[in-house]
Amino acid sequence: MSIRQKVLSKIKSVALDKIDSPKKVSDYFGENTFNLETMRKHISKTTFAAFKAWMSEGKTISLSQANEIADAMKEWAISKGATYYTHWFQPMTGLTAEKHDSFISFVEPGKVIEKFSGNKLIQGEPDASSFPSGGIRATFEARGYTAWDPSSPAFIIESLLGKTLCIPTIFISYHGEALDKKLPLLRSDEALNKAALGLLKLFGHQNVKKVFSTCGAEQEYFLIDKNYYNLRQDLVMTGRTLIGASSPKGQQLEDQYFGTIKERVINFMFEVAQEAYKLGIPVMTRHNEVAPHQYEFAPIFEESNIACDHNQLLMELMKKVALRHNLVCLLHEKPFNGINGSGKHLNWSLSDDQGNNLLNPGETPEENLQFLAILVAVLRAVYLHADLLRASVAMAGNEHRLGANEAPPAIISVFLGEQLTQILNMFENGVKSKVAKQDIIDLGIGRLPRFNKDMTDRNRTSPFAFTGSKFEFRAVGSSQNISTSITIINTIIAENLEYVTNQIKTVKGTGKDFNSEVLKVISNIVKETKDIRFEGNNYAEEWIKEAKIRNLPNVAATYEALEAFTVGKNIALFEKYKVFSKEELIARYHIWIHMYNLTLEIEANTLKEMVNASVVPAGYKYEKLLAGNLRELVELEKGAELEVDPAALEDKKAHLSDVVAKIYYVRRNTNEMDKLLEKAKERSNEQRAELYFKELKPLMEHIRKHVDALECVVSDDTWDLPKYREMLFIK
Repeated sequence: MSIRQKVLSKIKSVALDKIDSPKKVSDYFGENTFNLETMRKHISKTTFAAFKAWMSEGKTISLSQANEIADAMKEWAISKGATYYTHWFQPMTGLTAEKHDSFISFVEPGKVIEKFSGNKLIQGEPDASSFPSGGIRATFEARGYTAWDPSSPAFIIESLLGKTLCIPTIFISYHGEALDKKLPLLRSDEALNKAALGLLKLFGHQNVKKVFSTCGAEQEYFLIDKNYYNLRQDLVMTGRTLIGASSPKGQQLEDQYFGTIKERVINFMFEVAQEAYKLGIPVMTRHNEVAPHQYEFAPIFEESNIACDHNQLLMELMKKVALRHNLVCLLHEKPFNGINGSGKHLNWSLSDDQGNNLLNPGETPEENLQFLAILVAVLRAVYLHADLLRASVAMAGNEHRLGANEAPPAIISVFLGEQLTQILNMFENGVKSKVAKQDIIDLGIGRLPRFNKDMTDRNRTSPFAFTGSKFEFRAVGSSQNISTSITIINTIIAENLEYVTNQIKTVKGTGKDFNSEVLKVISNIVKETKDIRFEGNNYAEEWIKEAKIRNLPNVAATYEALEAFTVGKNIALFEKYKVFSKEELIARYHIWIHMYNLTLEIEANTLKEMVNASVVPAGYKYEKLLAGNLRELVELEKGAELEVDPAALEDKKAHLSDVVAKIYYVRRNTNEMDKLLEKAKERSNEQRAELYFKELKPLMEHIRKHVDALECVVSDDTWDLPKYREMLFIK
């Protein structure tokens, strides 16, 4: 019996204590967060008002007020059982980072008190010099600093033996450059706010003081039993299976999608939701996804900065809770070959401080005119900056997903739905079209359109789809930090809201009818951006050809996509809106190219180890078994004059020959891969990335093809690596 088969016999669910009367979510939602309601209870009215003004108007609080908030936060955290605090930040690696400090402070030798000052709350010094900086930090000034982000509530993380207060912060260099993903996002929201307010004022909204982006990230993931995970070096080292033959049954029956959730999984989901609710994470939806043992959580929309923090926390919770259930949560974009990978559909919208969703068509023609002005600003943003959207999701894991038949292609286009498409076509052509009265009223270029709020169905193949009151950017990878994508979206839309505003201002001063002139501005942008709109099947070969005719970029390689961050016009855009400096952009390019290379090198070396330590020995063992059987049969035929059908003997020879050949090709290509890795050491990071994409990845796939073929013929007793048919169908 193989190790794999021994493990198979031990797979079982974790015994859990039954909860007969679970608490109402409203009774404990956000209990582990120092939110505004909690803060109000613990500080003076004056300090609370100053804090609110800091968040809404940027008026800095005093040191005494900071000390009051810090002391209140400390007392609250200690009352909840916390003994340590940490400045929680998001470095450019895509993960989260923390360094814990105790609240204790000496008052005399051998005696301590709990103390936490405003200075310690507002700024920390984690050093964190080993995080990649892309050349921003020189060796002699490698120290990094954290600064409190008051817009995102502090929270408490619980472990078995203690609790820690986590303070969301930005992470900056000695000279103030952004070394994280949060600070650029905050900057982009400022740019978006300013641009949107300018447009709204033209439409008479003088009372609106703030506009902000809102997001909800649908989080896909896989679950597998921990025992299987521990037997797969590739899953442990890389998060995905580098080898593995497809299961006879995969997702072809689509019986997993929205099906009954297995009890072992639903128990995991219940605990994740409970932990999430304590942290104020508004998990709304859970369900089975298409692939076997693939699932999804989806939240309610929140302000983008908080949504990003919550998504990072949710991913950590999912991984932590899974282990308690003897499961492992896989967030890689393509953990299993031949079935759907995992994405993170990023739903983006625009709201104001009056509670209005600015991507909702209004109740009056004038409100619809404003909606159309914002809509065409989004279209123009995507049309002009598809390269940046593609760059925002460029990473090694997403290369396996983008362009495959379960995800958007690498071509960025916009889907609007039948009704909006008809409206924009009328603007383009200047003519009416027959449309049902219940859908659209008064559709003329000289008049203002009025149409329903729920105006579109989803196009599951579109990378950037309008889905009624929001856009859904479907190209984000499952494991990615969504901050970069939101930062890009905010910035490019800020630029184009400003463009629309300036175009309208130009015609507003002419004394002509405002509505008619705005319609002309909208019409011009509709014509300009026509090529970015596509309503068909983005997976079809015909679309690839059509996109080429339209001059839409189709960039499959990460190293090519990331070059968008080095293009002069893009650098100028981000510097104009003070989101990234040139140095910060170039640093990100170098960091993410380097991370791409490291990811591929880890995968290649893991594959080599698996081939040499697991695959080839299993193949040799089976080869020996076949050779021994063949030898005995030939000897029996000669010595005992056993009558053997010549065809049967030839079949045995052919089978042995086939196994020998498969082992040979595995070893030959693995040796070639080793030589390629050595050759890569002499290349620059950029050249190495190109070499890895063009030569290493195809070579790894070639190795995989022969390994998977070998897996399908080698004796089950000999093959120790858990198989797809086992990992994907948890008991």
